[in-house]
Order: sequence, then C-alpha cells, then structure tokens
Amino acid sequence: MDVDTYLAETPDARRPALTLLRELFVAELKGFEEVIAYGMPAYVRPGETAAEIAWANQKQYISVYLLRTDVRDAFADRLAAHDMGKACLRFRHPDKVDFPLLHDLLRATAKAPRGRICG
Repeated sequence: MDVDTYLAETPDARRPALTLLRELFVAELKGFEEVIAYGMPAYVRPGETAAEIAWANQKQYISVYLLRTDVRDAFADRLAAHDMGKACLRFRHPDKVDFPLLHDLLRATAKAPRGRICG
C-alpha cells in the first residue's frame, strides 16, 4: 500500500483534512521519505530506518505520532492543551486539527539533527 491508496480508503468526511495534513507533511519534511510503516503514513530521514513522525486515520480520531522525544519535549506547553498520549496527538474532529501547531512541529522535526526516537 502507498499513501495515495491509504487516503483513498479513508472516510469521505475525513479525507479533506487528511489530504491537507499529508500536503503539510510533504511540504515541511523536504528530503524525508514518505512510507507506510505500521499501517500508516510515516516520514523517514534519508539514511535512517526509523520514522520520526507519522499520522493516521483512527476509528475515533486523526492521530499524529510525534516520535522525536526532543521535539515533543520542546513543544510540551503547546501540546498540553490537546488530547495527547505518550507520543500520540489526537484530534477527534477533522475541523479541530491544529494545523499551525503541526506546521511548527514539522518544521522543528525537519530542522533538528538526528535525535532520539521513542520506541
């Protein structure tokens, strides 16, 4: 499966938000490889095997997996206002996706040197 197929299989009500999410990831993570890992779109730095950030359409929400502990820690204050697990940022409604926050998280991920990936 590729990301186009993944998107095509998402519910119509969420597809526009997920498409925008993908476009933002691709725009901000220049040079990263877009792959499907663990059944979801993920982004891998050239020469690495572990994804640094990923997103997924879940049954109850849209999730963004923040796998860089340094980036997650740097944004702890802003993430505290959201539904957040250990490394999973969840948006229960497509119209509630915080694109400005995601833009900043992606930019920080792209600029950061290789770092610790939670696992």
